[in-house]
Amino acid sequence: MARMLPSLLEIVDPNRLRSELDAVAARHEGNGDAMKRALVEVLKRTLAAGRAKARERLEQGAHRGRICAQNLSYLQDTIIRALYAFTTRYVYRVSNPSTAEGLCVAAVGGYGRGTLAPGSDIDLLFLLPYKQTPWGESVVEYMLYVLWDLGHKVGHSTRSVNDCVRLAREDFTIRTALLEARYLIGDKSLFDELEKRFDAEVVKGTGNEFVEAKLAERDERHARAGESRYLVEPNVKDGKGGLRDLNTLYWIGKYLYRVKQPSDLVAAGVFTRTEFATFRKAEDFLWAVRCELHFLTGRAVDRITFDVQTEMADRLGYQGHRGLKAVERFMKHYFLIAKDVGDLTRIFCAALEEQEKKKKPGIGRFMQALRRKKKMTKGFRIEGGRLAFENDKLVEQDPVNLIRIFHLADQHLLEIHPDALRLVTRSLKYIGAELRADAEANRLFFEILTSRKDPERTLRMMNEAGVLGRFVPDFGRIVALMQFNMYHHYTADEHLLRAIGILSETEKSTEPGDHPLATELMTSIKNRAVLYLAVFLHDIAKGREEDHSHAGERIAEHLCPRLGMGPSETETVAWLVRNHLVMSDVAQKRDISDTRTVRDFANLVQSPERLKLLFVLTVVDIKAVGPGVWNGWKAQLLRELYFETLAVLQGGDAQLNRADRIVEAKAALEKRLPDWSRQEWNAYVARHTEAYWLSFDTDVQERHARLIASARDALTVAAFSEPTRDVTELTLYAQDHPGLFSRFAGACAILGMNIVDAKIFTTRDGMALDTLWVQDQTGGAIAEERRVQRLEATIRKVLAGEVLPPDLIAQRFKGESRTEAFQVAPQVYIDNNASDVYTVIEVNGLDRPGLLHALTRALFHLGLTIASAHVATYGERAVDVFYVKDVIGHKVTNANKEKAIERHLLDALADPVNRARPAGARRRDTKAAAV
Repeated sequence: MARMLPSLLEIVDPNRLRSELDAVAARHEGNGDAMKRALVEVLKRTLAAGRAKARERLEQGAHRGRICAQNLSYLQDTIIRALYAFTTRYVYRVSNPSTAEGLCVAAVGGYGRGTLAPGSDIDLLFLLPYKQTPWGESVVEYMLYVLWDLGHKVGHSTRSVNDCVRLAREDFTIRTALLEARYLIGDKSLFDELEKRFDAEVVKGTGNEFVEAKLAERDERHARAGESRYLVEPNVKDGKGGLRDLNTLYWIGKYLYRVKQPSDLVAAGVFTRTEFATFRKAEDFLWAVRCELHFLTGRAVDRITFDVQTEMADRLGYQGHRGLKAVERFMKHYFLIAKDVGDLTRIFCAALEEQEKKKKPGIGRFMQALRRKKKMTKGFRIEGGRLAFENDKLVEQDPVNLIRIFHLADQHLLEIHPDALRLVTRSLKYIGAELRADAEANRLFFEILTSRKDPERTLRMMNEAGVLGRFVPDFGRIVALMQFNMYHHYTADEHLLRAIGILSETEKSTEPGDHPLATELMTSIKNRAVLYLAVFLHDIAKGREEDHSHAGERIAEHLCPRLGMGPSETETVAWLVRNHLVMSDVAQKRDISDTRTVRDFANLVQSPERLKLLFVLTVVDIKAVGPGVWNGWKAQLLRELYFETLAVLQGGDAQLNRADRIVEAKAALEKRLPDWSRQEWNAYVARHTEAYWLSFDTDVQERHARLIASARDALTVAAFSEPTRDVTELTLYAQDHPGLFSRFAGACAILGMNIVDAKIFTTRDGMALDTLWVQDQTGGAIAEERRVQRLEATIRKVLAGEVLPPDLIAQRFKGESRTEAFQVAPQVYIDNNASDVYTVIEVNGLDRPGLLHALTRALFHLGLTIASAHVATYGERAVDVFYVKDVIGHKVTNANKEKAIERHLLDALADPVNRARPAGARRRDTKAAAV
């Protein structure tokens, strides 16, 4: 049984409100201030009650989103009408008004459409017959002050009909606002005159220019909000596929066809009934999201940020299912709706073009006249410069044409005509097991995927039309799939398509760009098709309960033979998919200077060709995650791992024994120091342990040597900025004492510097030589000398005990809780097999200010010596890896000690700032909190 919608009287009863206001006027007659206060109190109470009822109905599911927005508009209409009546009856009453004292109140803009979100502006037009009169000015002023007292943001204008017509001709924003004008109260004849003159003097004959302006405005808006409709923090109002896109369709339809409501677009021939049902479904959903977002935040915000997504999913009734969290199902629904809006836009433009070309050329690039037709492959033609079917029966006669049309579009770099895409969308039922098994269809798809032209563009068209997810069902499972984390900027399908595009650009590039080694390696890869398939499949199993790398491997083993690949190629693709994260993990989480790291990685890779493929796949994957994720530091780590591993696989330099490598390192440094005497050189060499000579390149070692030689203070700090690597190298030279690195980490956190890597050495004469690679909070190098000077000053204060890092860290980052919306299961892994010399401790948890300081302080209190630290951040997830020894220089092998390490590090993960405080300070805080 269908659920009955509640009466609008539950939102607000106009008669009851009028009676309450009449009582206010009678009670406070003669006391204007008291009357106004009482008026505002009644209207505030009415507004709050109506909004509460609208929200209740929305969250119960009794109201769809559009109805909620209409109810809020109705509530506002009732309040404004009651306010106008009160003002003109009790405050500024005119017994015998002249013609000049007429006044009309109209809703314009979004409010004129009859829909409002809780935080929407109230756009009003006060319409005058000729010019402003004292009476009219007083009425408008009184109403505005009351509306402001109610907390409204009011966009208002007071104009004559002549003013409106003149300004609408000059300004498209005003023209659009008046296009949606809706009569509220007052002199109806003024509003009727405005409508009549607006049609005759503004709209008539200007359809082309209005459409051009609105489409250009849409493009600019998308550029501001983010070009992709698959951004994981989308803007429900202005983003691609959002409400404003639907508004734009209606504006254009209303302007060209003078329709009164969206449903009239069916009669105008723009949409079919099915397509209009999609329009309504999208509108309902997007309004529900926008209204709930405003209700939840209490503000007029339209970006669905991570910190509200989970609660919104809960309030809108979503639940977890089959490996997807409730929030991921909610956001997947959002992106599918955004895709529907994109489809409607394409259909709408096609209908406009079809109707316009019957009349005359116009409406810019979307409405060019029909160009001369020319024949191409049988069954297809070029129409208006775009690829089209010869007739609508071609798909039914041969479903392979559903793939062939995209293959032709790729071959000839053509756009597909919107009518053809419309037919494709209606024909998706023909893509089933039979077509997926068809050799010709698979050959065509394989050529699209591995095209040397623009495979991303073609695959994107296939995805937008729904073909890609039908032809490759595993891809269909990740369409619009959002991963609820801060690391991935796009949905899973969008990430894969972008990765294909980046791979194609890398292959065609003649410039080294920001990944020169990948560009170079692409020219020597023996089988490029293997790489394209691996990139397309590497994240295809996201959103499942099992590990997506292993599930993806099985998908590759099934899909590759279907696409015509042999056993050897299939095995390589499957291996790449299974191991697509390994190179990134090793480069960012392990010490590459440790010979065991490179040896184990080389044993996994086994061949130089696989190493090339995995390197390029890794680069492409990271770059496709989103803007700013790829940087010079990651590039350097991957390059270093690549060349070290290649040397092992080729049996070259990296397999020289340890003693020979130390001799080579010393000799290389000695050549850089020709100004040093033999005595100075011998004394310097004697200071360092053997491990030091294996851990840095000659450039870094030279900087160290000159720093130590010139040091005259108990603490020396030197900075070397490397903008091409997006990192700054900090070297700290000081008298060694326990916990020194933890204090350095605390000083960096105080100043908002992120340590991404660190190597920690103590010279034989008791000096600490710590080298840290740091970035600013945007992931860039720190170039300003003043910031380095501030760091040195802060370190001195920390070492002297003048400041406690936890206190300043808490103060600096107060209120910054963006990561708190996420849950990351804290984990500590202790590995004695990853290094021949050290115990490797990997810590995973929620990234929060001061985390590294807290972890290193915990390790210090456990009596462990840190040799190197490697810090990686994946959105809200921090992965910190430490190479450690115990107090006597051995690995940690005692089971009780390992349990103690795990316990202390988990405590630090749970509350980094508090755990990094001295025990006494923690006890005082706990007592204070209890009080």
